[in-house]
Amino acid sequence: MGVTLHCISETRDWVERVVIGLKLCPFAPAPAIKGLIRYVTSDAEKPEALLEDLARELQHLVAAPPEELETTLLIHPQVLQDFREFNDFLDVADELLRMLGLEGEIQIASFHPDYQFAETESDDIGNETNRSPYPTLHLLREDSIARAVDSFGDTSSIPATNLLTLQRLGRERLQVLKRGGL
Repeated sequence: MGVTLHCISETRDWVERVVIGLKLCPFAPAPAIKGLIRYVTSDAEKPEALLEDLARELQHLVAAPPEELETTLLIHPQVLQDFREFNDFLDVADELLRMLGLEGEIQIASFHPDYQFAETESDDIGNETNRSPYPTLHLLREDSIARAVDSFGDTSSIPATNLLTLQRLGRERLQVLKRGGL
């Protein structure tokens, strides 16, 4: 299996086992079941090349009908391995959204193997909600988010519920789940 297919397979497995399986994102099952998630890898080795790939994927998402493509996971295994650099790149990504006139239409969420929320220790289990196998930019349609929130209701309890889920599971069992066990 090539590097591209391996990265996509590993990321898809993570989405299915961890994000959907642990119900960390109540909005993820519907597009996954309907096959509306695009998984794509970037071969970029520098942030500038990743920015070009991001622009292309943003335009691809906007051009596709929502009933055919709802969201994109842009996996970039060769660039922005350092979480701080990745986090800084998010400002550049948001600026690209503005430049393309997509602010308010598309939102970029972020996942990284070393993800760390502000005011947490690096080993805080709550960081696991955003820890993916590879650095990943998640491109979401704002309309899809709004519909999901409307159907879900109050979303304010999601972070606390996720933290409780991860604490109950424990780090060791979470690692086994990530590798395909449990």
